[in-house]
Amino acid sequence: MADGDGLVTVFLNSLTPKFYVALTGTSSLISGLIFIFEWWYFHKHGTSFIEQVSVSHLRPLMGGTEGSISEPGSPSSSRESETGRQNLSECKVWRNPLNLFRGAEYRRYTWVTGKEPLTYYDMNLSAQDHQTFFTCDTDFLRPSDTVMQKAWRERNPPARIKAAYQALELNNDCATAYVLLAEEEATTIVDAERLFKQALKAGETIYRRSQQCQHQSPQHEAQLRRDTNVLVYIKRRLAMCARKLGRIREAVKIMRDLMKEFPPLTMLNIHENLLESLLELQAYADVQAVLAKYDDISLPKSAAICYTAALLKTRTVSDKFSPETASRRGLSTAEINAVEAIHRAVEFNPHVPKYLLEMKSLILPPEHILKRGDSEAIAYAFFHLQHWKRIEGALNLLQCTWEGTFRMIPYPLEKGHLFYPYPSCTETADRELLPPFHHVSVYPKKELPFFIHFTAGLCSSTAMIALLTHQFPEIMGVFAKANTMEKVGWESRAGSTIHGLDDAKKLSLSERARFIGKRALHVTNI
Repeated sequence: MADGDGLVTVFLNSLTPKFYVALTGTSSLISGLIFIFEWWYFHKHGTSFIEQVSVSHLRPLMGGTEGSISEPGSPSSSRESETGRQNLSECKVWRNPLNLFRGAEYRRYTWVTGKEPLTYYDMNLSAQDHQTFFTCDTDFLRPSDTVMQKAWRERNPPARIKAAYQALELNNDCATAYVLLAEEEATTIVDAERLFKQALKAGETIYRRSQQCQHQSPQHEAQLRRDTNVLVYIKRRLAMCARKLGRIREAVKIMRDLMKEFPPLTMLNIHENLLESLLELQAYADVQAVLAKYDDISLPKSAAICYTAALLKTRTVSDKFSPETASRRGLSTAEINAVEAIHRAVEFNPHVPKYLLEMKSLILPPEHILKRGDSEAIAYAFFHLQHWKRIEGALNLLQCTWEGTFRMIPYPLEKGHLFYPYPSCTETADRELLPPFHHVSVYPKKELPFFIHFTAGLCSSTAMIALLTHQFPEIMGVFAKANTMEKVGWESRAGSTIHGLDDAKKLSLSERARFIGKRALHVTNI
């Protein structure tokens, strides 16, 4: 034991102050890199990397999941599967009813900024939609439709455009080819509208032909459904072209006719296009009539419905609303109704107010949205911010009242007030839908994980020690050696006590008791 202590002492005495400077500096650098990585990983993925690795890999090795495994037929297992089904339905991605044109709007944005506004995941969902809407099992009967079936599956935009021209060479009345060219090749809304009018002419001809043959076989019925989807899509995009070009009444008429002619296609949410156009016309009575039909408890909600309802109630009181006056005399019945409508809208989608109040910058909306998520908030605010600004005092009332919603739902992931609890999967889905240069809004706000605090404290303490060691190397070296020598001394004394106890085993019982008492008194005095 004495030889080991001597070796340790010699080794410590041989260390120079430069060693301690290098040791503390390296420790500070490593802990700082760990802290920076943890911070970056948390902001990108919303969780701690160390915690994730611990739960995923270390916990199974320590047997932490054995007790949490439930039997397939147990109540806990059924609850988990029910929760999983609920989360799956809540995180369903929807087609954005107001999605922009790829060639005339998204691509122009890329030309100006050099940034891609659409993610691969979003465009892949659009490709699946196109294959669902514009193809059927009988496409092999028409060579042009066979070419377009391949075009919708093509990832490269120039290849899709080339295939559309090939389809037109085979059949000059191929409506879906004109649709693809209008969406992706046209660089202005005027050009897109011209191509959609050509598509409409061809689509109506094919639709009438399919109507006459629909009862001949199941294949003809499938062909009619496809041709119906194509016709509705073309008319809807023509209405959106008219809206963008300022012919709003024409757009409203096309949308109303569509909703009247094809009522089963409510899943396309054409009423949201109609609501936005009516708000632009300031036809608030017509907006209220549309809300009376679609803001029903049995129908799925959206930010457009909830916030438009709040806007109409806010409109009646916002021009005379003052926080000072309201705090002095209280809220009137109309003001209470407006505030409750705002709270209802904010509970459905808490991300919208920051965009309406311009606390966060807007980007181009994606082609698909997640209801109650940041993507839906962007899509709503992008088109409806102007309508809130047009009504005097509406944004002021929203600013004064929207944060009060969160007092009614202190635990939004567990229990809601007017809606189901807020889904916990929105952040992950929104990160897939929104471009990487956008800072995704997260609700409820997550607290920093323990390991970020831990690595921050570790980095700070090691950096402070490194700085002191660099400034006072002699003093810190003496301090480190003294602490180490003291530790070695304690280990030596403890070892001698253990050896003494081993010698005591050879004595008689009475002598052994006296020996142990003396040793204990000796250690206490030390």
